[in-house]
Amino acid sequence: MTQAAVFGTGSWGTAYSIILADAGCSVRMWGRREESVDQVNAGMNTDYLPGVPLPKAITAATDPEEVTAGADVVVLAVPSQSLRANLQAWGSAIPSDAAVVSLMKGVELGTTMRMSEVIVEVAGVDPRRVAVVSGPNLAREIAARQPAASVVACLDHDTADRVAAACHTPYFRPYTTEDVIGAELGGATKNVIALAVGAAEGLGMGDNTKASIITRGLAETTRLGVRLGGDPMTFAGLAGVGDLIATCMSPLSRNHTFGVQLGQGFSVEEVVARTRQTAEGVKSCASILALAKDHSVDVPIIEQVNLVVHEGRDVLAMGQALMARERGREVRH
Repeated sequence: MTQAAVFGTGSWGTAYSIILADAGCSVRMWGRREESVDQVNAGMNTDYLPGVPLPKAITAATDPEEVTAGADVVVLAVPSQSLRANLQAWGSAIPSDAAVVSLMKGVELGTTMRMSEVIVEVAGVDPRRVAVVSGPNLAREIAARQPAASVVACLDHDTADRVAAACHTPYFRPYTTEDVIGAELGGATKNVIALAVGAAEGLGMGDNTKASIITRGLAETTRLGVRLGGDPMTFAGLAGVGDLIATCMSPLSRNHTFGVQLGQGFSVEEVVARTRQTAEGVKSCASILALAKDHSVDVPIIEQVNLVVHEGRDVLAMGQALMARERGREVRH
């Protein structure tokens, strides 16, 4: 039996723990708060997935050493901007032979590093042991065991296959790839594009507008990913357009919902106060924009979202600025 350790008791970390348990793994979750750990041990994560019974194979603790003891697979599902601090606190507890799986979708502020790069730098993990899971995986639907597919990206095919085997269930189908860069960039940028799509919906715009933003957002994502060394085909797959569609269109998407409220006229601070949550795209848009500028890649939608989120630009002005841009070819060579 595969022993899995999952760091993070949020909605996606919990949903992925359910997948692992259903695939036959024994799962120990790490939580920062005793309250969260107690909920998991009682059989339900009430804070994040209320009403969803957890398999008996899932337990939780606050001690990282206890959680990682004997683990074959270590899954990281903490907020992306807190990853470095978390790894500095308990990264040494990761077994030297374990596969390390990143569920996080962001680019680190200040360093513009992808999450796999942070794991390698801070925890000293061999890059060939680091896998990224990305795709259209809304936690609530996964927890309801609705069919979904995803991508396990790792430089080492055997590690990717090992992780895929540990999370393959009748309702969750993992594919493998070596394109870690593409999988991570697709997962990070789609959150920012979802803010723009949600904002358009909040303004009362229809499907033509939203489809246009999604498609041009995919173009930005692909340009940036390919410039960084990603495979262009990755962005046409589950970790690219698949994840983008789910995140941009679903009311279950935190980034989409956050964007809707921005479009309805609420400020970032007001949305955070109303929801008591901050969407990943809000935090990552500045670092993704910085990454694009460092590599001279044009990302107008991401740039406009950053102006709205961090500089107070009016949402309607964002749309007007995008529509007023100089005409050009759809596909750039």
